[in-house]
Amino acid sequence: MNRRIRVFAPATVANLGPGFDVLGLALSRPGDELEAELSDQPGVEIVEVTGDGGALSRDPQKNVVGRAAADVLQRAHASHGVRLWLHKQMPLASGLGSSGASSAAAAVAVNELLGQPLSQAEVVLSAMEGERAASGTPHADNVAPSVMGGIVLVRSYDPFETIALPVPENLHIAVVHPHCKVSTAEARRLVKGRNYGLDAIVPNLGSIAALVAALYRSDLPLLGRSIDDRLIEPLRATLIPGFGKVKTAALDAGALGCSIAGSGPSVFAFAADDGGAQRIGAAMQRAFKDAAHLDSDLFTGKVSTEGARVV
Repeated sequence: MNRRIRVFAPATVANLGPGFDVLGLALSRPGDELEAELSDQPGVEIVEVTGDGGALSRDPQKNVVGRAAADVLQRAHASHGVRLWLHKQMPLASGLGSSGASSAAAAVAVNELLGQPLSQAEVVLSAMEGERAASGTPHADNVAPSVMGGIVLVRSYDPFETIALPVPENLHIAVVHPHCKVSTAEARRLVKGRNYGLDAIVPNLGSIAALVAALYRSDLPLLGRSIDDRLIEPLRATLIPGFGKVKTAALDAGALGCSIAGSGPSVFAFAADDGGAQRIGAAMQRAFKDAAHLDSDLFTGKVSTEGARVV
């Protein structure tokens, strides 16, 4: 009987303000789980998808887990196929890397079943193929931290290179997910082909550099000041009801910095302790309710230094 394994992959926050497509971090929760086993039949079979309300296809060409798993099989020159059971445990189109977590879980699971023939970087590349299915672009700012854990910088896509950044011990995060949806593909179309002047680009370059320096120095005030995006946030803010008031509420409640999580509609804020994260998150929830009549979910905790893993 084939061994069946279960893999958990964490949700993520991508961009972190100025780092569009190049910065992301892993959350302690939520995340997705995926079961996988080898099959004598070639290719990928998605046996079941739960927790999605029927929204996701079981066609392995149309579901991110099928695409990611198939890429691992191809890279590993595997003679086996795989059977997959995806258990969604996080909201779709939330800005928390839902497709990225599923893709990461599939890539890690299949690589594990095959005896880990692929390097971690290759596993990330396979997970990126899942992201291609979700948004049309194989970006790594969600799947890299979901696979690797921690805070990850994508230095280059060609050649592909990621850098694991330090996670300050006292860094906490609050993430509020309002009960509305923003399509990743729609959010990417909003910025596609956009031209920017140097007056907007230069501040973002400075903020990204300062953010990396802040992590190495464990300088949380500098980290907060570095969550400053002049390029993407102003465009995507229009897709999130009440965003301006939510951000103001977070900062007024003592947030180090605040911005959109990935494509949105979730919003994240950094804090220096757990109590601060709870207080800031509650203020953000009240602002979503007052400004846009939206209920929301709150996730707080530290950055997870564990990526996708067998459970």
